[in-house]
This record gives sequence, C-alpha cells and structure tokens, in this order.
Amino acid sequence: MATNNPVETSMRESLEELQPMHLELINESHMHNVPEGSESHFKVVVVSDQFKSHNPVARHRLVNSLVKSQIDGPVHALSIHAMTPDEWFEKGGDYPDSPVCLGGNKL
Repeated sequence: MATNNPVETSMRESLEELQPMHLELINESHMHNVPEGSESHFKVVVVSDQFKSHNPVARHRLVNSLVKSQIDGPVHALSIHAMTPDEWFEKGGDYPDSPVCLGGNKL
C-alpha cells in the first residue's frame, strides 16, 4: 500500500519490533517552522511488555535505536513516551501535550 508519509511509515514498521500493545506516531511538524508536509518532528507513544525490565533511559535508548535511520535522516525531533501496559492503564491511556515550539531562536 502506497503512503504519503514515508518517514512515519518507516518508523512505525521499525517500532513494531517492540510488539506494542499500543503505538501512536504523531507528526508534530506542523507545530514548527518547517515546510508544509514535513516529517521532521514526531511524538511516539509506545506501550509494550518489553519495557518491563527497562528504566526510562533504557526505554528511550531502545526506541532511538529502532528508529536510528530516521533520526539520522529526516527526523529532527522525537518525543518519546514509552510505557509498560500497567503504566499505560495507571495513566488512563494519557500522555502529556508537547510544548509550544519556540522556533529555535526565541528564549
């Protein structure tokens, strides 16, 4: 199946290795000063039993390793919310909103 979102599709395929119970890839590029249709800023929400034996830093490293080719290429920013199923249910299936972009030059 053809897609207009090749980066998102590639990242999703890579993250399927985690056998996620829940996976959301949210393209937040529109919230930044990038051309329309960009795939440069993403939020990943992934819930997997594979995180049970990993602390938060190890979870982020694992996710980053799976999407390394995208991070080394077109992806400029990646927000990661990696949880076990128990953590996901404790949070009511919720995760924080991303902060407003300051455009890189605004402090």
